[in-house]
Amino acid sequence: MRVVVALGGNALLQRGEPMTPEAQRANVRRAALALADLARDHDIIVAHGNGPQVGLLALQAAAYSSETLWPLDILGAESVGMIGYLVEQELANALPAGARLATLLTQIEVDPDDPAFAHPEKPIGPLYDTAAAHKARTDQGWPMVEERPGQWRRVVPSPLPKRIPQIAALRLLAEAGVTVICAGGGGIPVVRDAAGQLAGIEAVIDKDRAAGLLAEELEAEAFLMLTDVDAVYRDWGTTTQAAIRSAAPGDLNPADFPPGSMAPKVGAACAFAARNGRIAGIGRLEDARAILEGRAGTRIART
Repeated sequence: MRVVVALGGNALLQRGEPMTPEAQRANVRRAALALADLARDHDIIVAHGNGPQVGLLALQAAAYSSETLWPLDILGAESVGMIGYLVEQELANALPAGARLATLLTQIEVDPDDPAFAHPEKPIGPLYDTAAAHKARTDQGWPMVEERPGQWRRVVPSPLPKRIPQIAALRLLAEAGVTVICAGGGGIPVVRDAAGQLAGIEAVIDKDRAAGLLAEELEAEAFLMLTDVDAVYRDWGTTTQAAIRSAAPGDLNPADFPPGSMAPKVGAACAFAARNGRIAGIGRLEDARAILEGRAGTRIART
């Protein structure tokens, strides 16, 4: 079975954990063990998030020179290269000798008129206290959102992915049996002008939506979104919250879930699973095989 696996940024760096090279590598190693278990029986393609990492790079760039801020597409490419290197190396260590792997820095086209550019909502980077959030908003002009009382994060536009210019190369690699790490961070957001030229744009594409497009284009049979929560929950954060263990695509409405986190996952899962024979799953990284086999997480498929 061909399986596209999307690793959440928070699965690769635990919430509240310091963003150090040691912590990042330890989490990637844990992810690689779960991926290697799947790869024993299936052909996998790996996508991953970069929200915490690209936010850190933006902070570092701003600290170096607040007057010449690096654009998000370039910072995204930096973060994706770093994560891809770690994932490929740790996955090679976890797989049998001779396994074929490749990391491909992936551009993804978006619509320059996407309404998301007027309504930033994708959180990136670390948590800020109220004073630090106010300073970042004042000094850098960054929109901020309060995720929890007194804890803020930067938000950026998150346009929908439209096309993957490198899909032919990705398809060749997948069909040759190469385990490909690609579409990292949702892909590097680019737009095409009237002359057909590509250029980067200030945004972060949602990793789950991009991975869903990847799964569609590569004709995968399963699509897993692995994060740090065990399932999709109805009424999350309330006394009536309850895990959804299985559902048909038409049973779930992405608008019923938090827009910056679970809504894109539910939307991507439902879109992918709308066709007969396809399975989408959402859950914890360590439960990857169990989610695919319907023993953990949330499994979405037509009945």
